[in-house]
Formats: sequence, C-alpha cells, structure tokens
Amino acid sequence: MSGPIRLLALVGSGVLTLVSLVRAQSPESSPAPATENSEASSPTARTLTREQAEAIALRNNPQITIGKLRALQAQQYVRETRSALLPTAFLSLTGVDANSGTRIAAGGITNPTMYSRAAAGATVSQLITDFGRTPNLLSSSEFQAKAEDQNAAATAADITLAVDQAFYNSLETRELVKVAEQTIRARQTLVDQIQALTNAKLKSDLDLSFSKVDLARANLLLLESRNNYQTALAAFSAILGYPDEQDFDLVQPEEPLTPPMPDVHTLISEAIQQRPEVSSLQYQVESAQKNASAEHDLKLPTVTALGVVGIVPVRDPIIPNWYGGVGVNVNIPVFNGFLFNARAKTADLQTEAARQSLANLKNNIARDVRTSWQDTNRAYQRLSVTQQLREQATLALNLAQQRYHLGLGSIVEFSQAELGKTEADIADTDARYQYRLTQIVLAYTIAAPK
Repeated sequence: MSGPIRLLALVGSGVLTLVSLVRAQSPESSPAPATENSEASSPTARTLTREQAEAIALRNNPQITIGKLRALQAQQYVRETRSALLPTAFLSLTGVDANSGTRIAAGGITNPTMYSRAAAGATVSQLITDFGRTPNLLSSSEFQAKAEDQNAAATAADITLAVDQAFYNSLETRELVKVAEQTIRARQTLVDQIQALTNAKLKSDLDLSFSKVDLARANLLLLESRNNYQTALAAFSAILGYPDEQDFDLVQPEEPLTPPMPDVHTLISEAIQQRPEVSSLQYQVESAQKNASAEHDLKLPTVTALGVVGIVPVRDPIIPNWYGGVGVNVNIPVFNGFLFNARAKTADLQTEAARQSLANLKNNIARDVRTSWQDTNRAYQRLSVTQQLREQATLALNLAQQRYHLGLGSIVEFSQAELGKTEADIADTDARYQYRLTQIVLAYTIAAPK
C-alpha cells in the first residue's frame, strides 16, 4: 500500500472512532422517526392468508348473493314453464237465481237456458300436444337457468380475482413501507454521523444539508407509503364485504415464483373451454334456438282434453242432480295479422345475435389471454433485471460510502448512490408482486384452478 493511501486509511479509521465517541455523548443524536409502532405490523392485526380472504369474500360479498339469487330465480322460471305440461284442476261453486225457463237473448249468438240452481263441481284440463312448442319453451328456460349458473360462477371468479389483486396490492404497499422505514434508519444514521463530523469541523455544513435533504425525502416516502398501505387496506376490506377498514396481518405466500407457460395457444384453447362466460353464452345460444323453435310452432294446432264433474243439490226439477262430461278441443290457428310470423322472425334474429355475441366473446378472450401471457413473460423477465439492479445499487452504495468516508467522494455522489439504492429496492419489491399479480390475471383469463 502506498504512503498516501495508508495515510487516508488511518485518517478514515480515526474519523470513524471519533464519530462513535461523539454519537455516544451527543444530545442531538435521535432515533429514526416513524419507525416504532409501525402500522405495517400492528400486534393486534388479524392474521389472514389469501385463501382465507377468498373464502370471506365469497361468503360476504353482496355480488355473490345476487348471482345466487338470479340462478334460483331462473330455476323457478323452469318450473313455471313446465307447469304447462301438467294438468290443471279447479273447483267451482255456483249459485244462480233466475226467472225459470228464461234464456239469454242479447249479447251472444247462443241463447242458453237459465235455471235457478246451486251446484259444486270440478274441472280438469290437460294439454295433449302442441306439437313441440311447450317442450321447446321448457328446454329454453332450462338452458337459461344453466346460463345463470355460469354467470354466478363468473361473478365468483371476478370477486376472487379482485380479492387476490387487493391482497397482493396490500402486501406490496406494506413491503414498501418497510423499505421506506429502512431508508429512514440508514439516512438518520448518516445524518448523525455527518452531524458529529460537522461539530468536530471534519465535514462542512453543505454535507450536513445534503444528508438532511435526503432524510426529508425518506420521510416523505414513508408518509406516501403508509398512505398507500391504508388505501390498499380500505379497498381490501371493502372487497371482503366489510363496511369499515379492517387491520389485517397478511401472510406472505410460500409458493415459489415459477416461469410462465411457453405456449400461449394451449392457454387460449383452455380458456375457451373453461371460462364460465363462454359456457353462459353457449347456453344462451341454445336457449334462443329452442325459443325460436317454439315461436315457429305457434302456427301448429293445439290439442287439449277437458273433463268436468259435479253435483246440483238445488235445481229445477228438469235438471239432473249431477253432471259430468269429457271432451277434446283442437285449436287450429288460421290468421292473426302475421303476429306469429313476426314473433318467429324476432326469435331467429335474437338467436343470430346470441351466436355473434359468443363469437365476439371468444375473440376477446383469446386477446385477453395473449395479452396476459405477454404481461406475465415481461414481468418474469423483469424479476432478474430488478434483482441485478438491486445488487449493483447495493454495491455502488457501499463503494460510494467507502469513498466518502475516505474523503475520495463527495456527499452528492453518496446521496445519488443512496437514492439509486432506494429506487432499486422499490423496483425489486414491485417486480416480485407484479409478477404474482400477472400470474393471477393469467389464471383468471383461462379460468384455471388455483
């Protein structure tokens, strides 16, 4: 080692010893602000994993209840349509006081005879056939009910995705709070050291000012980080169905970061097969087809059987004490102002619109999967870049710190190295959580099981 370098090393060693002695006795040395009782790790916080958060949201979120209620409502429409295939029966009680032997002479073509009487009876009717119209309507309502079931599943998937995103956003903002707190501790230590050196006339007031500016920036970073954390917690609590902000101690995921799938075409095929929105629209297309068939069947006859039976305890002597009969009615539509033609055409157009909506949805899903897959690949490549950036920033900070203590570097160089280290820590933290978020979005777009 040359003479000047050895002298600088000895001077630097002596300065550090002096700093430690002055800091031990200096009243100006203070602990780093805003690092105790950190909001990011409250001792009263409720421990929560991602799986537990998903279960709470699926149990509490009103959108889940709305989806289930709509599915139940669709099931009742199925029962309503099926009732047309079952017999109908009703009881009748009739009492008439009439001028014996009179007939209705106005208001109708027929002129039935009117008798004073009191009677009770039952009437039963049964649809024999309408040549497929009612079965088609029943099938249409069943497919619509299945579509509502898939809509409920899609709503559950949307809520689960929102929960996962809010969960990782909260984790990321909490980690950024820790980064800010570590930055404050490091910069507070530097301020204390430079303050001691300035008091000993070994550093200038300019160095002290620069270090205090960096400490103030770190405090601003902490304030912003804590605000972002509280905002993320508020959004997370709302997604879980809580009216007020909850304090959670979120558990870090233990699963390792795995690389994305190499082939996007396989993912697109899986998405089209698995997405509940696709299944819902497919059921809606089939429902529209059955409804169109039922509308075309309106032109066909309807055959109905009818039976009546009853007793007449109070009657005119010429009326028997009971009555009964059965019959079959065939209703053949002839002309109704082209109403049936218009209804059939409307149903056909609705069916075609449903088919086009399904095709458009498949195209959008293919686009979303491809975009999510590209975002996942980019985020995965970003992991190694930010890791290298963090390592290089740490190395640069260590070298700048040594140069500064040896008097070979300026406070500006040291300050820039600290700033680069903080930015690298933030970028690396953001990269890790953003990759997990892109993985979640990709799994959602292909409806893959977690």
